[in-house]
Amino acid sequence: ALRDSHPPLQGEGWGGDGERFNALRDSHPPLQGEGWGGDGGALSFVPSDWFTALTGQRFDVIVANPPYVAAGDAHLQQGDLRFEPAAALVAGGDGLDCIHAIVASAPQYLNPGGALAIEHGYDQAARCRELLTAAGFGKVFSRIDLAGIERVSGGHWRATS
Repeated sequence: ALRDSHPPLQGEGWGGDGERFNALRDSHPPLQGEGWGGDGGALSFVPSDWFTALTGQRFDVIVANPPYVAAGDAHLQQGDLRFEPAAALVAGGDGLDCIHAIVASAPQYLNPGGALAIEHGYDQAARCRELLTAAGFGKVFSRIDLAGIERVSGGHWRATS
């Protein structure tokens, strides 16, 4: 969706080592090692536990789709989720462990005024906005999905002098 609305887009996809990274990389096979649709954009995949392999890099936008399901959530035993690796879905008791880590670390990797957007669970928008505000993000927002549910929250990193 990002590529379609913002060509030519360049970016990096990264996820944890092992199952989580393999699931990310394998879900985008046509994008590996080439531009998106011949428009000059490019996407590369980097194995990293969130930002650890990105030392010294800065981005205008960081978009994250981390694991956000609470351990023990009944949805994990339903539908297609039964076949997904738990590491790609589960993030602690409240489902926010990865979101905490991303919000806390993202400012080190964002250019001043850069934006962070994070996909989250159907009932996590208010908590995500609180985390973003507490971390110093401005223009904090949540956006609804096609079903009318707040599923993405984010904000802009405040420029500092």
